[in-house]
Amino acid sequence: MGRPIRVLHVVVNMNRGGAETLIMNLYRNIDRSKIQFDFLICKEGVFDQEILDLGGKIHRIPYITDGGHFHYIKNLNQFFKTNNDYKIVHSHMDKMSGFVLKAAKKGGIPVRIAHSHSTRSEGKYLKRIYKWYSGRNIVKDSTHLIACSKPAADWLFKKKMNEVNYIKNGVDPEKFGFSLKNRIHVRKELNIPNDCLVIGHVGSFTQPKNHLFLLEIFREFNKKNNNSVLVLVGSGQLRDLIENKIKELNLEDKIKILGIRSDIHRILQAFDVFIFPSLYEGLPVTLIEAQTTGLPCIIADHITKEVDIGAGLISYISIKNSPSEWSNVVLRNKVRNIKSLEALKKSGFDIREVVKWLEVFYIQNGLKKDFFQIKESRNVSNIMLHKSR
Repeated sequence: MGRPIRVLHVVVNMNRGGAETLIMNLYRNIDRSKIQFDFLICKEGVFDQEILDLGGKIHRIPYITDGGHFHYIKNLNQFFKTNNDYKIVHSHMDKMSGFVLKAAKKGGIPVRIAHSHSTRSEGKYLKRIYKWYSGRNIVKDSTHLIACSKPAADWLFKKKMNEVNYIKNGVDPEKFGFSLKNRIHVRKELNIPNDCLVIGHVGSFTQPKNHLFLLEIFREFNKKNNNSVLVLVGSGQLRDLIENKIKELNLEDKIKILGIRSDIHRILQAFDVFIFPSLYEGLPVTLIEAQTTGLPCIIADHITKEVDIGAGLISYISIKNSPSEWSNVVLRNKVRNIKSLEALKKSGFDIREVVKWLEVFYIQNGLKKDFFQIKESRNVSNIMLHKSR
């Protein structure tokens, strides 16, 4: 095929969020002699050096918060005018993808992919209005629509649900399979006794993850099972608020905040139960990772049922229920399923299977040069991807 097709992925930064973790899982496993990833970002991230090591290029422009709306649009337009040799642009910025795709279209980029990873915009009223304004023409300015789940597709693409391709948030089964050796080592590192029950959570310290409610759940659980700890993996803008709440609840000796970690696959081994009371989600990759390690997962009942890999590990409960009711569900679901790998492979969340048809998708569309041919191929792409599943 000659030189690899270079796909430009657009994100704010490459930190350890759900979308970014998926992109890196894809990047590590894709055949880079055929497909190479480059990135258009606004801020530095923890994956930047790995991207460079894998052969990717990183382009940077200031974000809206740095220079304002018109400055951001000007930089987007200038970037795509200068870098119009890209055949594929894959935008992961939800409603903010609207600005990206419009600029890419103006720059003559033939394949423009909008990828939905969520079901709601973050921020207060005015910020959400601005994001709505950005996203109103996403369908018009894209050539392909991708989502992690049906709720995520319905939120961003609405009337074009029949044209959406679904990419599962795959994980590496060999990396996340249960390891007793890692469990013992991690607990020793964290100074957690073997007989202690560990409740865990992985997620950014932001409003959608609902950490304050999670702390209330753990307080209720700890009253009934004093030999327990809560381990929080992540960081973010609400970290100070969360740390103050921990002090207010007098749980400093019972909660460990690990910050951003690069060894999530190891940390999950030390957990006994995974709690996920998010206010909204697309399809969280961390729940796929947790199930792959065999962890029972207690999650908010509005999270899509598509997240269940079929290993009998998901328990749903409404965030309208009390913290005490959540803690009771935890008490009833503490048994690990160390044979969950087979369920993962059958469910289609094996990253190697996801990568196979993504390669075909990129190659099929990246080699087309006529814009109108690409528009006509949209239905063909849908058929190919659905058959692959």
